[in-house]
Amino acid sequence: MPKPQVRPKKYNRGSPAWIVTFADLATLLLTFFILMLSFAEMDVEKYRAMANSMTMALGGTPAFSVIPSDVSGARPVSVIATEPAPPSASAQIPELIDERAEGDAPTRIPAGVIDLASALIRELETEVASGSLSVNYDQEQVIIRFAEEAAFRSGEAQIKPEMIPILERVVQVLGSCTGDVLVAGYTDDRPIASGRYRSNWDLSAARAVSVVHELVLNRDVPAARVVAAGRAETNPLVPNDSPENRARNRRVEIAIRNPECDDTMPTGSLPVEIMP
Repeated sequence: MPKPQVRPKKYNRGSPAWIVTFADLATLLLTFFILMLSFAEMDVEKYRAMANSMTMALGGTPAFSVIPSDVSGARPVSVIATEPAPPSASAQIPELIDERAEGDAPTRIPAGVIDLASALIRELETEVASGSLSVNYDQEQVIIRFAEEAAFRSGEAQIKPEMIPILERVVQVLGSCTGDVLVAGYTDDRPIASGRYRSNWDLSAARAVSVVHELVLNRDVPAARVVAAGRAETNPLVPNDSPENRARNRRVEIAIRNPECDDTMPTGSLPVEIMP
């Protein structure tokens, strides 16, 4: 019986006709998107906000900075949201005169600090007596501390109308003195429930910026001297274990560092020594 003939297999060594068109189209699309990317501009602030959101979602601590335009049209005002200070850095936080322990050796206070603190207490005597604000000082700075209930409504960053004249009087005093001005906003430890502010960091920074706008609005205080900082629930004055303590921790502070005042400013009668 004769063997059947086996036909050799035919192999198609060429590519399909459609693959050339597809490869050409893919190359053109890749070139198009690369060209679009080269013309794109990155929004730095949105990138930082996205990065901070990812950091917080993963259990980290946010640290971002924003530099808005100065309302006076002059120089920009820096806005810094800081991260919580580690426990080892607590010794670097200045202690105020009303928080120092008794019995230690006295420390000499510079004349500029005494003059500025005296002028502020004299100008804001009524508000200090009512408890809506306080004036404290140490050997490096003078701090004006505004209570939240006196300056802002709960969960808002707009200054109450009755606080504007008080800030104008503060500006009059600061206009006669030099020194860097740090405006810091603080909250308690409860998370904020607001559609406008993502967290206590946003709220505290927005409140600090509102105060800065009033300080530099008429240019009596140069914008280059002023920095606004959002501190959220960090550095509480007292433990957040009661409604009264939380209300005390919700505040805005204006710190004037290393002030030097004009000779025309009345000299103060504050003690020239405080406890270190």
